[in-house]
Amino acid sequence: MHHSRRRHHRGLGLRWYDRENVLERLENYQRDLEQELADVSDLITRLQAGEQPGQTGQAQPQSV
Repeated sequence: MHHSRRRHHRGLGLRWYDRENVLERLENYQRDLEQELADVSDLITRLQAGEQPGQTGQAQPQSV
């Protein structure tokens, strides 16, 4: 079998491991993880401040 033809048949598989595709997937994954970490950190901060889960800071009366 001709080498280039073989690569053509597995193009999707080879593309999956292409350096640019791997880098893009890892960067997207990193952004997802950073957002999840920010959400968890925000929840921890709210719980430490005495808020109930599901409650937002805007729902509480604010004094000026």
